[in-house]
Parts: sequence; C-alpha cells; structure tokens
Amino acid sequence: MRTSTIFCPGNACFPGLADHTPRLPACRLAPSGVLAALMLGSLMLGALTLSGGCAARHPSAPAALQSADQTAGQRPLQPASQAVSSVQLVQSERSWDGATLPAYPQGQPQVTILRITIPAGARLPLHHHPVINAGVLTRGQLLVTTSDGKELRLAAGDPIVEVVNNPHQGFNPGSEPAEIIVFYAGQAGTPLAVKQGQ
Repeated sequence: MRTSTIFCPGNACFPGLADHTPRLPACRLAPSGVLAALMLGSLMLGALTLSGGCAARHPSAPAALQSADQTAGQRPLQPASQAVSSVQLVQSERSWDGATLPAYPQGQPQVTILRITIPAGARLPLHHHPVINAGVLTRGQLLVTTSDGKELRLAAGDPIVEVVNNPHQGFNPGSEPAEIIVFYAGQAGTPLAVKQGQ
C-alpha cells in the first residue's frame, strides 16, 4: 500500500517544511488519511499565523515565510469581500414530514443532481422517490403535498429533505417559474422518481 509522509503537530511549524525536517516527527499515512492530514495542516497554519507564526521562532525558515509572519498581524490575508463562508441550510435524519430516512441502498452508489423548473401554476403528477434526496428552491415558490394531507410551503432559498417512498406532488402557486436543485443519493439502476400507478 502506498503511503505519504507528512509532519505531525507538536513541535511542527508547517507540514512538510523541508528546513524543519530533522526536528519534526514523521507520520506514515494511508491514502485515506492524507486529506485529513492536509486539513489539519491548514488549521495548524491558521493557528500559527494567529499566534505569531513559526518563522520568528526558527531562523532557518525561508525568507518568504519570515516575511509572511511579519506582515500577518498587520493586514488580513485576503480582502473581506473574498472571504469564504459556509452556511448549513439543513442537516437531518428525517424527511420534511418527520419520517426517519431509510438506510442507503446496497450496491453501486450513484449521485444525481437535477435542476427542475416548474412553470407558474403547474402541478407535478403524484409520485414517490425510492431514494433519499434533498434540494434547495433557488427561485419562486413551491407547495409540496403528501397523499395523506401533509403540506410544506417553500420560498426561494428554502431547503427540503424530501419524503422517501411516500406519494406526494409539487405545485407552483406563484406567478413565475419555480426552480429547485435536487441531490439524489441513489443506486445505479434505481429510478429517481416513480409516478403513481406505474
């Protein structure tokens, strides 16, 4: 099995910095651990920048790192307008009607992403999904109704964890098209939706 070497935290300054190789213990990582180690390295770099960096503590660090350490406290690394942000729209073990999501199917996983546009006033046929799916309404309005009478109203920006194996339909009550992007976590060969009666 191929492994990669990366330097571990502790006395480490920057992961893999050649000038510090003799002072840092090396970890052997299987390929599955490489991503986690790189993420850890990024977090360490951010922490070191906030705490004054390591170039000041290690004269053998390259001049570029010393320069970066000296200016890190004086100005942001990137303009605020370019800062990355992350907002969790939804995280759930249940669909929007409260039912617990089923186990993922066995076999070859298949991920599908659809952008679905529903014209103003249009109603989707009654159908069910045999696979877990979730989406975000990016435009317009949508009313989702199950065959047992439960309703969910969505406006642009709202997320949905869709019902699985439960007949339902969507209706656009608005005056403009509704657009929803849906992510399906299915299995190769399994349909994403099945119309009732089929």
